[in-house]
Amino acid sequence: MTPAKSRKKLIEVALPLDAINTAAAREKSIRHGHPSTLHLWWARRPLAAARAVIFAQMVDELLADPAKKRAAEHERKRRLAEHGAQHDAAQAREISQPTLEAVIAEIERERLFGILEDLVRWENTTNEAVLAPARAEIRQSWRRACADNANHPRAETRFNPDRPPAFHDPFAGGGALPLEAQRLGLEAHASDLNPVAVLINKAMIEIPPKFAARPPVNPQSRADAELLAREWPGARGLAEDVRYYGRWMREQAEQRIGHLYPKIRVSAEMLAQRPDLKPYRGRELTVIAWLWARTVNSSNPAFADVAVPLASTFMLSTKSGKEAYVEPVIENGVYRFSVKVGQPKDPAAAKAGTSAGKRSAFRCLMSDTPVPYNYIRDEGKAGRMGARLMAIVAEGDRGRVYLAPTAEHEAAAREAKPEWKPDTPLHGKCRVNVSNYGLDTYGDLFTPRQLTALTTFSDLVGEAMARIRDDARAAGFGLSSAEGLGPSLAEGLPDDDTPLRDGGSGAGAYAEAVGVYLGLAVSRASDAWASQVSWRNGVEATRGTFARQALPMIWDFAEANPYSSSCGNWDGACLEWVCKALEALPRLGSGLGAQSDAATQSISINKLVSTDPPYYDNIGYADLSDFFYVWLRRSLKTVFPDLFATLAVPKAEELVATPYRHGNKEKAESFFLNGMTQAMQKLAEQAHPCFPTSIYYAFKQSESSGDAGTASTGWETFLDAVIKAGFGISGTWPIRTERGARSVSIATNALASSIVLVCRPRPADAAGATRREFLAALKRELPAALVYLQRGNIAPVDLAQAAIGPGMAVYTRFSRVLDAAGRALTVREALALINQVLDEALAEQEGDFDADSRWALAWFEQHGFTAGDYGVAETLSKAKNTSVQGLVEAGILSSQAGQVRLLKADELPADWNPETDPRLTVWEMVHHLIRVLETGGERAAAELVEKLGARAASVCELCYRLYTVCERKKRAAEAFAYNSLVQSWPEIARLAEEVTRHSEQSALFGEGED
Repeated sequence: MTPAKSRKKLIEVALPLDAINTAAAREKSIRHGHPSTLHLWWARRPLAAARAVIFAQMVDELLADPAKKRAAEHERKRRLAEHGAQHDAAQAREISQPTLEAVIAEIERERLFGILEDLVRWENTTNEAVLAPARAEIRQSWRRACADNANHPRAETRFNPDRPPAFHDPFAGGGALPLEAQRLGLEAHASDLNPVAVLINKAMIEIPPKFAARPPVNPQSRADAELLAREWPGARGLAEDVRYYGRWMREQAEQRIGHLYPKIRVSAEMLAQRPDLKPYRGRELTVIAWLWARTVNSSNPAFADVAVPLASTFMLSTKSGKEAYVEPVIENGVYRFSVKVGQPKDPAAAKAGTSAGKRSAFRCLMSDTPVPYNYIRDEGKAGRMGARLMAIVAEGDRGRVYLAPTAEHEAAAREAKPEWKPDTPLHGKCRVNVSNYGLDTYGDLFTPRQLTALTTFSDLVGEAMARIRDDARAAGFGLSSAEGLGPSLAEGLPDDDTPLRDGGSGAGAYAEAVGVYLGLAVSRASDAWASQVSWRNGVEATRGTFARQALPMIWDFAEANPYSSSCGNWDGACLEWVCKALEALPRLGSGLGAQSDAATQSISINKLVSTDPPYYDNIGYADLSDFFYVWLRRSLKTVFPDLFATLAVPKAEELVATPYRHGNKEKAESFFLNGMTQAMQKLAEQAHPCFPTSIYYAFKQSESSGDAGTASTGWETFLDAVIKAGFGISGTWPIRTERGARSVSIATNALASSIVLVCRPRPADAAGATRREFLAALKRELPAALVYLQRGNIAPVDLAQAAIGPGMAVYTRFSRVLDAAGRALTVREALALINQVLDEALAEQEGDFDADSRWALAWFEQHGFTAGDYGVAETLSKAKNTSVQGLVEAGILSSQAGQVRLLKADELPADWNPETDPRLTVWEMVHHLIRVLETGGERAAAELVEKLGARAASVCELCYRLYTVCERKKRAAEAFAYNSLVQSWPEIARLAEEVTRHSEQSALFGEGED
C-alpha cells in the first residue's frame, strides 16, 4: 500500500493556549443561546476548545510559499542590516539560513495564531467574517495535501481538492466536536452507542441543515405577510415553529391539568400574621414552586403515628435584606409550618432544619429523638416515606413572596392521578443514593403531579406533530415563499411521506423535526420537574436534578410550577432555551448522527477524527441518561423507532470500567482496556492519513504505586489502549474544559483541564530504547515542556496530568523501552518515571528563589504551618544560607519559646507594602497575594501585583511547587489556595495592567495640568 504524504499540522507544534483557555473558561458561564442548553449532557467540551483543536488539526504548521519566503527574506535582511555592524561575516553566515527559516516560522505562526485567537471568542461563534478566513485556511491546507498526493493510486477518491475530508467523532456524546467541525465547513458525522446522545447530535448537526433557511409554517407567522417575506437564515424558521407549537402545547396542557396548579390568594388571615403581605391583600399570586420535606413516621414510639419532616434547612431565602424562613409550630400534639420574614431568632437552628449531623441524620420535630439513616432506609423501602408541604414560593411585584402552606394547595397536589409511570429500574450512579430509601424506578423520582404534567406534555408532542403536518401542507411546504400556495391548492398536492429517519424532507418529515425539539423540551422539563430538584435559598431559584453526575438523595425538594413565569417553567426554562440554542446553530454545512459502537464502527474511514472518549469509570452515561430516555421514548418513539426500540439505554457494551456490570474491578478494567484498544485500533486504521487524530482525556492521577512513584489506573489503562492500537503521541495540550464553579469543584481541587493527545500511527520502523535512554530523554525534554505549561497558566491541580503528555510522547517515540533485565517497561512504570522527573524539574526551579523562600519551602514540606523545633530550623537555615532571625525579620516566621512556625496568609499584616519591604521574598509575595485575593478579590490582588512589578514573575512557579507538596502531603486547604491563585493569575495580570495604565495616564494628566 502506498503511504500518503502528510505535512506537520499546527496542533503538533504550537497553540495559543492562553487565548483558547481564556475563551473556554469564559464559555462555561454562558447559558442562553449556547448549544449545550438544547439538552443536558455530562462533561461537554467547550465549543472554543473543540473549534481550536479541529482547526489546528487541519491547518499546516508552516507555509513556505514564494511570497512568504520573499517577505521573510526581506525581514532577515532588515535584521542583518540593523545589527550588521555588531557581527562579523562568520556570525552573519551562522544566522543566515536558520534565521530565514525561523522568520518564516514566526511570521506564519503569528498569522495562524491571529486567526485562532479570533476564532475561539464566544462573540465570534456565528460571525461569518471570522469563520470564513478559518474555513479558507483549512481548504488551502487541504489543497496542498491533494497536490502532495497527486500521484497517489487513490488520488481521485481520497484527494479531491474540491471536497475536504469529512469529520467523525465516534464518542460524540453532547456533540460539541461534530458541531464545531460543521461550523468550520466540514461534513460532520457523529456516532455514539447511547440513543440520547444520538438524538442530541441529530438535533444539532443533522436536522437543522435539512430545513435551513425555510420560513415557519405556523398560522400566526403565515398570517403576517411582512414576517413571512423576511429572510429566515439557518434554523430560525424551524425555531419559530418550535416556539409556536410549544406554546400551543402549554395552552392545551393548562386546559387539561391547570387545576392541579392553583394560584394562591392572600387572605385576611395571612395578613394578620404577616403585615409585610399588605401590598398583596386579596390578590391571587402565581406560584413559582411548592417546597416539600420528605417525611417518615417518628422513631419515638410515643409519636409513631406522626409523620415528621426530614428538612435539611428551614431557610427559604438567605439574601441580605430578604431573609425568610420556615418556623415549625407544635400545637395539641401536631405540628404545622408558618413562614416568617427577617432574620430568625436562632439562625443556626433555622439553617439546620431537622438535620442532626451525619451520624444521627435527622431529629424528630415532636420529641427531639434521633432519626438515624438506617431507620429512614427501612421506612423508605417499606413504602412509608411521604412528603409534607413546608412553604409556597409565589411571584411578587419585585421578587419572591414566601407563604405558609395551605390545605387547598396540599390537596391539589394529591389530587393528581397520573395515567403512566415509567417503571424502568435505576442503575449504577442513579441507584446508589436513592434506592436505599425505596426509590427504585425512574417513576419513583417524580411526585404524582409531576408525572401527570410530564405525561401530558409528552403526549402533546404527538398531537403537535399531527397539527404541524397539516399546517405545513396548507402552507405549501417545500415551495419558496414567492410560490406559496393557498390551503385549497395545497390540499391537492401529493405529499412526500418519507419519514425523517429515512431522509424525508416533506411536510411529514418537517413535522417530525419540530417534534424532536418539542420532545427535547419535555426531556428538559423532566430535569426541572422531579422530586430531586432542590431550592437554592441563596439565589431564590430551583436547582435542576443533575447538579452533578449522579442522583443525590434530596430531602426537602422544590416542585416547580410549569405555568409560572420563573424558574423551572415550561415557556422559559424548557421551551425557550431549546429555541435559543437552535437559533445559534451553524447556518451552513451538513451532518449525520448515527447509533454505533465505537469498537466496531467503520464510519471513520478517510475522515478527520477528534473525539472525547469515556474517562474510565468517571461517568456512567448510560445509567444517567435513562432518566431522560424514558420520557424521550414516550414522546419520540414513532419518529425514531429503531433508536428507541429498547426499554432502556444499552449498557452492556458501554465503554466504562463499571465493576457492578462485570463482577469486580479487575474484570471491569479488562473490559475497558480491550474495548478502548479496539476503538483506538479502528481510528488508527481508518482515520485520514494526512491528519493526526486528537483525543481528549481527563483523569486525575491519585493512585500511589509505592516507591515507583505515582500513577493512575484511569490514565494507565487508557494510554495502554492508545499504544496497543499502534498510535504514537505527536503532541499534547492542556485545554481548560471544566467550569470552576461547578458543584463538584467548589472548594475542592477538582481538575479544570483535559489533555488533548495528538496521535498518529507509530512508524513501523520505530527504534527501541533502554530504560536509561528513556529516562535521559525525559530529563532532557520534560523540563522545557514544564516551563511551556506553566507559561500557559495550567492550573497546578492539572500539572501532573498535563505533564503526562510530553512524557508519553517520549515513551511512544520508541517501539518499546526495555529495563536492565530486558523486560518491556509498562505504561504504569513509564507514568511513575514521568512523575518522578516532573518532581525533579519542579525542585530544580527552587534555585530561582531567594534563600528565605527556599528555607520556607523546605520547612513547609516537613511541617506545613505547624510549629517545629528552633534548633532544627536554625540548622536548616545554615544549609540555605539564611538565619532564623533573618526569616523573622522578613515577616514570614514566628519564633518563640524554642519553637518556630511559618505564618499563615491570614496572619500577615494587612498594611504590608512591598515597595518599602527591605527583605522581600517570593514566599511573602505568594502568601500576601493569597490573603488579598481571599479578602478583596482579583481587583485587590491586581493592585498588589502592580506594586510588585517584575518581581511577581516567580509567584506562579512557587505556587506550582507548593501545590505539589500539598498534594503529596494531603493538605487540601492549602493546595486549594495555591491552585486558586494560579487560576486567577491571568485576570489578576490583566487588571494589574489596567492599574498601571491608569497610573500612567493620571501622571500624564497631572503633568499637563502643571
